[in-house]
Amino acid sequence: MPAERSFPAHTASLRGPRTVNADAVGAFTDPLTGSTVVALADGVGDDAAASRAARLAASAAARTPAHLGPVVAIKAAQAAVTADATAGDCVLVVAMPTPDGGFRIGWVGDARAHAWDGQRLRLLTTDHTLAQFFRTRGQPTTPPMEHVVTTSVRTAAPKQFGLTHVAGPAGMLLTSDGVHKRLTAETMAEVLVGGSISALVETAITVGGSDNATAIVVEPPPNADGPTVAFHLAAA
Repeated sequence: MPAERSFPAHTASLRGPRTVNADAVGAFTDPLTGSTVVALADGVGDDAAASRAARLAASAAARTPAHLGPVVAIKAAQAAVTADATAGDCVLVVAMPTPDGGFRIGWVGDARAHAWDGQRLRLLTTDHTLAQFFRTRGQPTTPPMEHVVTTSVRTAAPKQFGLTHVAGPAGMLLTSDGVHKRLTAETMAEVLVGGSISALVETAITVGGSDNATAIVVEPPPNADGPTVAFHLAAA
């Protein structure tokens, strides 16, 4: 089995105006294969139980060997959360490197994954929210619907998992809704190019964010043709 490449990952998180920070990130490099899996979870609610669920889910997903794929990673997160009586619920996105320098992505809820080429972002995931459910059916939506998730780590069946992949070489940006529901993809890219991952979450809070703001970025691998590399989205 070819070894997946390991990429440098950077994370940042701010509590914002919430009581607790119920977001969590996980990044784990398998010592046998050298592959680095990254995950981001966002607890449902503003309490210790939500925070506990997010930490358990992100850790379990990130520690799943990349070759097993995102379905196994989400199931591992589910097992970790349901086994802990003190844990609440959360949403999750996980990105697992592939031998070609791309990623396989799985998610439940409204945490997002974006392909990142060093200059531009492309959204890879589709929110599992009430608003998106009605939007895809051509029905009207209201702003509160954007915050009602239709899947979560505790509730999602495998057939409801979101799955996709991006061909390499590619970088990756995972965000909680405290980031991507405050900032456009264009703004996020501008901040990443001109600043850092810390600047990204700080900007989300500064513009009026009312939630935790968390992100993890995996830098794209060096490319002989320059900093802008091609990436291609394909359904799993």
